[in-house]
Amino acid sequence: MHLFFDLDGTLTDPCVGITRCIEHAMFQMGQALPVGTDLRRFIGPPLQDTFRTLLDTDEPKPVAEAVKHYRDRFSRVGMYENEVYPPIPGELTILADRGYTLWVVTSKPHVFAEKIIAHFGLFARFAGIHGSELDGTNTDKRDLIAHVLRAESIGPADAWMIGDRGHDVRGGVANRVRTAGVLWGYGSREELVEAGADIVLQEPEELSEQFRGEGA
Repeated sequence: MHLFFDLDGTLTDPCVGITRCIEHAMFQMGQALPVGTDLRRFIGPPLQDTFRTLLDTDEPKPVAEAVKHYRDRFSRVGMYENEVYPPIPGELTILADRGYTLWVVTSKPHVFAEKIIAHFGLFARFAGIHGSELDGTNTDKRDLIAHVLRAESIGPADAWMIGDRGHDVRGGVANRVRTAGVLWGYGSREELVEAGADIVLQEPEELSEQFRGEGA
């Protein structure tokens, strides 16, 4: 059995890095954030969607420029303004020991995801890390999960997608992959249920409680 883990809001808490990088990008664009904006709601969804919303435009040029400013700071500083949820390393070890094959499946570009996973010493727990491309390919979780299933020759019935936001769940549903929404990240129970989550987990320790069988 294969378990696909989202990164931001599922394995790690990236709030400081992501929100500061969004603020940096908007400043570089000469744009003020709308009063009362809670930037935490942009943790998880693709960057392009975030800046379409914040810049109130569908024009590709300003969105791409904002993404460039974001990534400039993120690649230098922001990716390390981050922390692993404390129970996660132990939970991953339990699941791997039970025979589950673990993957990172994130909308974040894989070049950043790999560095983050390595920085926190989690690389050995995963069979592989899949993310989007810098040009925006596979930022949509529906496309990304389809890519992972094809690339790794995994049948949908043999996989779960685990993530904290509705787009994680919708990506799994679109590919007939079972889904577990998690509440220690940045999505609400309502968001996850509405997206079609098969189960919703409250705390990281529930991962090993839910996946108790022999993963192999």
